[in-house]
Amino acid sequence: MPQLALLRMVFSLLALVAAPATVPAAEAEPAGDYSSDLGRVFGGYHRIVAEKEACDSALPASRAANDKAFAAWQNRHQSLVQELRRRVTAMIRLASTDERDYARNLGKYEGAILQEREEYRNQLLKLPEEELRGQCQRMAAVLRGPESDLAKVYADDLAAIRKHR
Repeated sequence: MPQLALLRMVFSLLALVAAPATVPAAEAEPAGDYSSDLGRVFGGYHRIVAEKEACDSALPASRAANDKAFAAWQNRHQSLVQELRRRVTAMIRLASTDERDYARNLGKYEGAILQEREEYRNQLLKLPEEELRGQCQRMAAVLRGPESDLAKVYADDLAAIRKHR
C-alpha cells in the first residue's frame, strides 16, 4: 500500500510540473490525500526552479536580476523545501522493502522528478519569444511577490500535509 501512495505522490508532482505555464499551480486540483498534497507543493517548488532555468537559458540579460531574486526566494523557502524533501524521502523509505530497494526507489523517483522538470523547462522554451521574454523579465518581481510564496499559495495543502507527522 505505501508503494501506491508514493506512486500517486510522484504522479501528482509530475503532472503539476508538466502543467502548462498559464494554469496557476495551486489550482491544479483540490486538496486530497497526503501524497497528492505533498506532490502538489513539491511540484510547485520544482516548477519555479524550472522557470528560472528556462529564463537563464532564454534571456541571459535577465539572469543577474533573476539570480539575486531567486537566491532570496530560495533562502526564504529553505526550511520548507527541506521539510518537503524529508517527507518525500520518508514516503520512499516506507514504500521500500529494504535499503537496496530504498536506494533504487530514491534514484528512480528523483530521476523522474528531474526529467519532468527538464521537460517543463523545455516547454517554456518553446513559448513564443515575446511571451517567454515577458515572463523572464517579470521573474524577479514574481519571485519577490506573494504569487511565489509557497507557504501562502499552498497553505491548504501544507496544513493537510502537516497533520501527518
